[in-house]
Amino acid sequence: MNTKISRPLLFLLLLTSTLLMQACATPDSDSSLQDHEKRFRQKVAYTTHMVEREGYRIHAREYGADNPGPVFIMMHGFPDSMHLYDWLIPELAAKRRIITFDFLGWGESDKPRDHLYDVSSLRQDLQAVIEYFRLEQVVPVVHDASGQPGIDWALENPGKTAGLVLLNTYYGPMPTLKAPEEIAVFSTPGLQRELAIQATRFSPTLWLRRYKAQLGKFISTESLRQPVQELFAQQSLAIRPAFYGLNGVLRQEVEKRAAKTTQLQAFQPPVRIIFGKDDPYLNAGVAKEFHKLFPHSELYLLEDAGHFVQIDKPRQVARLMADFPASQTSTTLSTTRSTK
Repeated sequence: MNTKISRPLLFLLLLTSTLLMQACATPDSDSSLQDHEKRFRQKVAYTTHMVEREGYRIHAREYGADNPGPVFIMMHGFPDSMHLYDWLIPELAAKRRIITFDFLGWGESDKPRDHLYDVSSLRQDLQAVIEYFRLEQVVPVVHDASGQPGIDWALENPGKTAGLVLLNTYYGPMPTLKAPEEIAVFSTPGLQRELAIQATRFSPTLWLRRYKAQLGKFISTESLRQPVQELFAQQSLAIRPAFYGLNGVLRQEVEKRAAKTTQLQAFQPPVRIIFGKDDPYLNAGVAKEFHKLFPHSELYLLEDAGHFVQIDKPRQVARLMADFPASQTSTTLSTTRSTK
């Protein structure tokens, strides 16, 4: 009998045995999220809602319910939750009605097993929230992975879309688009991806180490880096199935949207593109491509801001959003600005 073991299999066996020894060492939980929530409640009032979708619950918050104008629906991306907007919302809630929510599988929303975590699911979550609040005029505010479901919804519902705000996001193939290092690992088919999934599934410690390292690269403001890492890390262990699932279809979802260029170019509602200029992944080149694709768009590149532009520069982002959309426009906007 041939007992020779291939090098990849031997590596997998050694890795698995190591991780099994680590698996019992669950990281200590901390109070970062609870402390953050207490401070946040002192800054702004909100109402919590649980939105039903096919027997599951989507965690949502509503701010400034009595404020007039189209409603901002702010959506998070791959590694985070609705808390991504906790620095921006206090700057806007006195003027605008705002709704944030956690997609299924993320944050405080339900995390169903055997659920297909793909862009269609994210799109259905968004639709469920819009129907729950009976919204007629909305401004989807998208970031990172929510760009695809948010833009898809806007293309399908131009009459209900008062405007669209893009914050360091992606949609289809673009020349300068670059996946963050961990996203590249978990979205590229092959042995490395499978090993990474098994390793981080068995070892919470390893997951948190990789998670925090990647998250730290998303924030340009040094004083905020560790607090934000700790805030999201506490929620991150439970998001692993959704993270693995959405990464598993990432490449196909991006390629699929290459066919939607004509729809983007025909989109009539105004679009405001606000990107952190220092983001090496969803970068200034991506922002400029969006500006070319959307005929009624304005582009703002914020200096000293990275991937989490709404955390690095909340006041500047709020100023650019507060009066948006001022009015519908029928002419192409060609604004491109870098601003501090």
